[in-house]
Amino acid sequence: MHFSNNTPKRDVIRLSGEAPRTSLYAVKVTIGQEKAVVEMLADRAATEGIPITAILSAAELKGYIIIESPTPHHVDELIRGMRHVRGRVQGVVDYAEVDRYLQARPAVEGLAVGTIVEIIAGPFKGMQAKVMNVDKVKEEVTIEILEASYTLPITVHADYVRPIKGVSP
Repeated sequence: MHFSNNTPKRDVIRLSGEAPRTSLYAVKVTIGQEKAVVEMLADRAATEGIPITAILSAAELKGYIIIESPTPHHVDELIRGMRHVRGRVQGVVDYAEVDRYLQARPAVEGLAVGTIVEIIAGPFKGMQAKVMNVDKVKEEVTIEILEASYTLPITVHADYVRPIKGVSP
């Protein structure tokens, strides 16, 4: 999940003493380009002073990002002419629907002994491995690289791996 909040980057002028009310709007984007679009939109909002409170890109929401803004007009202004943006979805997204994407989950969730994973960081990035042990307390996994010619158990943080196949038979 990628979360960009550009509020600290610019000054917000409030005419009244209360905070402005915001709503959540869904924007359709090219699948696989969600993170890049979030970065471009956050930069545009900061440089052009568009009042965007937050931009959310969740891994589970393929092809969509969520933008928090006072009005849909500001969202339309922000996404106008942006690459990989297909348009704003009509209507407002309920906060309860987005809340489940904001829950912090343990890094070892979804990892079990025998799971085939891809290493996404570190010197073995891009290689596939099999999980041999899961330490839930330290959030570490011991893996064996499948592409190695000999058995080499390596212990890495669970954030360094991404499951690609479930427990092998």
